[in-house]
Amino acid sequence: MTLPRPAFHEGECAAQERLGVRARLAAVGQHAIRDFMPDQHRELFTKLPFVIVGTVDGQGQPWASVLANPPGFIESPHPRELAIHARPLTADPLVETLVADAPIGLLGIEPHTRRRNRMNGIIERIADNGFRVRVSQSFGNCPKYIQARKPEYVPAGGDTKLVHRTGLGDEAVRRLILRADTFFIATAYPADKRDATAAAHGVDVSHRGGKPGFVRMDDDCTLTVPDYAGNLFFNTIGNLLVNPRAGLLFIDFETGDLLYLAVDAEIIWEGEQLNAFEGAQRLLRFRVGAVRHVEASLPLRWGPAQLSPFLERP
Repeated sequence: MTLPRPAFHEGECAAQERLGVRARLAAVGQHAIRDFMPDQHRELFTKLPFVIVGTVDGQGQPWASVLANPPGFIESPHPRELAIHARPLTADPLVETLVADAPIGLLGIEPHTRRRNRMNGIIERIADNGFRVRVSQSFGNCPKYIQARKPEYVPAGGDTKLVHRTGLGDEAVRRLILRADTFFIATAYPADKRDATAAAHGVDVSHRGGKPGFVRMDDDCTLTVPDYAGNLFFNTIGNLLVNPRAGLLFIDFETGDLLYLAVDAEIIWEGEQLNAFEGAQRLLRFRVGAVRHVEASLPLRWGPAQLSPFLERP
């Protein structure tokens, strides 16, 4: 039941080679990255009141999005399928990118228990109340850098959501980014190189966490973020090595505001710049293009946050 073909593409392999772990990860990947969802992964998704989504628009730009509904809105009728009963939120890029036969990345994350699982696949059977996803890859993630806060679904009111297409110079945008302890990043293997038969070639969406303020704003178009030690799969880094475009999602856990950024990424592997971020093994520098800020969009309320124990030193 493991993948019969390599679990990693050339970008991921290049990052693993750089750190001297490629041979070890080749064997690990065959067992850890499956082409079906184990029962514990299926069970986690069905408990969640939200899921993080990665897709790509018609211009090749990845976007990170979020879907929310009462727990049970995600079902797994088969180990190789998820049914998601939700529609995109107001002005979420998913409104445009939810297209049949397109690749999609899903992150099921339960912050208060620090459980998270990734599932990458293909969109199928879009309906008025949701869509289905055919599984290409399913794998777990370690709990590092997740701030423990419990979400509760709260039905959204009928008020029109305010949408601002703005920039990093906007004061509300700056405030949200600079106090963030979490964001999500969507990356993608480039479509012009993609082989539909290769499970490793698709869209991926991942979590990034740090102490409040870990995202540095260098100027009105540039962010710098530390990249800490992880599982060495380098799914995000590997995608960025072959396609530097990415989508970022910031959530304001107090107000429900959502901030969507379209960026180009640069990976900084070494040098004096790393010294400004204690504990960082690399830096990600983002040149920000489009900025979309939607007020009070996410129908979730969150309990108090407990900082990840892995962040006590960095």
